[in-house]
Amino acid sequence: MSGVRADGGLRPLDSGDPQAVAGYRLAARLGSGGMGTVYLSYTPGGHPIALKTIRPELGEDGEFRRRFRQEVQAAQRVQGLYTAPVIDYDTEGARPWLATAYVAGPSLASAVAEHGPLPLPSVLLLLAGVAEALSVIHGAGIVHRDLKPSNVLLAGDGPRVIDFGIARAADATALTGTGVSVGTPAFMSPEQAAGREVTPASDVFALGQVAVFAALGQGAYGDGPSHAVLYRIVHEEPDLAGMPGQLAFVARCLAKDPAARPTPAEVVALCQQASPTPLRQSGSWLPKALTAQITQRVSASAALAAAPAAPPPTAPLTRPGPFAPAAPRATPPPPGATPPHAAPTATARPPHAPVHQHPAPPRPYPPYVQPYLYQPPKPKRGVGRKIAIGAAVGFALLWGAGCVSVLSNLGDSSDNGSSQAPSSSTGRHRPDPKPVSFKGINLPRGYWVRFADSPPKPVNEQNTSNASFGDGADFYYDDDPDYSEDETPVVGTAGDRVVLLDNAEHGSLATCRKVTRYAEKIHLSQLSAGSQICVHTVSGHIGLVTYRGSAGRGSPSDYITLDMTIWRNAEPASD
Repeated sequence: MSGVRADGGLRPLDSGDPQAVAGYRLAARLGSGGMGTVYLSYTPGGHPIALKTIRPELGEDGEFRRRFRQEVQAAQRVQGLYTAPVIDYDTEGARPWLATAYVAGPSLASAVAEHGPLPLPSVLLLLAGVAEALSVIHGAGIVHRDLKPSNVLLAGDGPRVIDFGIARAADATALTGTGVSVGTPAFMSPEQAAGREVTPASDVFALGQVAVFAALGQGAYGDGPSHAVLYRIVHEEPDLAGMPGQLAFVARCLAKDPAARPTPAEVVALCQQASPTPLRQSGSWLPKALTAQITQRVSASAALAAAPAAPPPTAPLTRPGPFAPAAPRATPPPPGATPPHAAPTATARPPHAPVHQHPAPPRPYPPYVQPYLYQPPKPKRGVGRKIAIGAAVGFALLWGAGCVSVLSNLGDSSDNGSSQAPSSSTGRHRPDPKPVSFKGINLPRGYWVRFADSPPKPVNEQNTSNASFGDGADFYYDDDPDYSEDETPVVGTAGDRVVLLDNAEHGSLATCRKVTRYAEKIHLSQLSAGSQICVHTVSGHIGLVTYRGSAGRGSPSDYITLDMTIWRNAEPASD
């Protein structure tokens, strides 16, 4: 789920988001996924950071906390040019969190989805940068385990690898209960898919997969159900048709035998040999459209940083980092007082109630920040205002009608005491919203659509392990995050309210309002051509989705085809 739009706009905090974490003022929401939610914040010196709060159910797992602590401390040793360094963290608090340097650029996944495959010079620079990042990560004793396009961010001066080491911490938890998947099937190595030992060579295999995705816009082992992709990874050769000849060495990265794969340093050398000119990272290493997008995001972050804000309640930095000054000395507690912070290496913080329990009212953004903010669709934003205006008008009409009635009685008292009601009506209901319809929408696996878009366009943004966690996922198509016995993919909505209509039920707004046998998701095995699904979104839209079919057996991509009729703002928004 990303909170950053293609035009650089940043999404303000939701009503349920904390206003601060450990003294860091949160400025915007960057995204959410299987591990937690990521926010934009700033160091006291004004450097932007990405602060990730871990999901509560993961934080409650003791083994996760132990491994998370180990991995975060190891990640502090990673100081490469192509990684997002760790700035600060807390592994002991009620809700663990981790802060890294903010990268003002899209993920490789969203960049390819929006702009298509990268040109060869960009792919070579991408591979060399990510390989160099892996060398530094492996040098710190860390295996990434989940290298994939959404964990590679595209900055103006080269790629950045994020989320290294966290997958190993998540591996310790009961993942089937949290909906978190350790490793992404399409980018797992054969040994990882088979449950064998995972080594740095596993990351090199994932790097080969990332290279194919960047150059062709699709994986080397096709799409489809997870178990089918994993079978091809373990038993079949990759499909490299269409790869430029200069990238032939990528096949070595995808060798079944880990010992046959090159090291990250060798990959850098192979990229240099394949490039007709010396590899040099610069502000023009990406296509112009992506470079402009990065510039817009930098401007949006700078605008939020300039917004005036109240000083943080406590000193935010608990550990010095590459972009952070040393933490201030803590004030010694009075005699007999209990230390408020249990972290052995952290500067103690004054005890305070968790900020997310009693959030301060959100401060309005200054006018000069407004152009950079994400603007929700106006119809959705205006529902409350329209209701309030309607109520005021209705009250005024009722009051006026009463006055007219009294004056009429006074003026016509000699006329048999009869009075005549006003001719104007006062209780008229607001009409139902007009439907908008869209035909033949192709929704790929792992993507979602937003009903406010016209037409709804498939979205797949960074930091999202499954489309069901997508930000604004009004209707998604992806693997079942609960690993149920039915192994077919699922469709659903972020609000977990969908209804599969019976053959005898006619799809309409009235029908969708009437039926209440809600389900969280619907398996593809339950659908046939013409099946209709009522969708109730958290933003108050109601949609009637008609399933038309899925991609053919020989198709290089996995997608479903849908017709959609949408009634926007048809009911109150839900939390």
